[in-house]
Amino acid sequence: MSSPAAGAVMALARTPAAASRYDLTPRATVVCAVLTLAAVTGLDLIDGRLGPAFAVGFVLVVLTAAAAVQERGLFTVGVLPPVLLVGALLLLASTVPDAIVIEGLPEATGVFGLTLNATIAHGVPLLIGHALAIAVIVARILSARR
Repeated sequence: MSSPAAGAVMALARTPAAASRYDLTPRATVVCAVLTLAAVTGLDLIDGRLGPAFAVGFVLVVLTAAAAVQERGLFTVGVLPPVLLVGALLLLASTVPDAIVIEGLPEATGVFGLTLNATIAHGVPLLIGHALAIAVIVARILSARR
């Protein structure tokens, strides 16, 4: 007896090229990345403030997105990290500004100022996540040429 799942496993075992059939479309990758980062952010906000779990989750989300997308979506995931981070921080700054805590920032800072400062404060996770995503993209391109 053969099931569809067993067929998929057999296809994955034969060649890496067959495995690429199961990659996500660019749109599905972006939707999954947004939903996953939203879930990570929600879990990190249980204590009321954004912390290291958000940074680690962000890096893992952009890394996974680069590994899971179809070849035609590599550009999309190449530009996704900064857009995803700024979008998440903009949404947080406009809905729960108390969650973003930055030393020395006046309380009267508006949404744009809070988003800008939060983006700067999360610059290291952005740099690490974007660099890893680009490394995965380059590795995928180089392995596809062989």
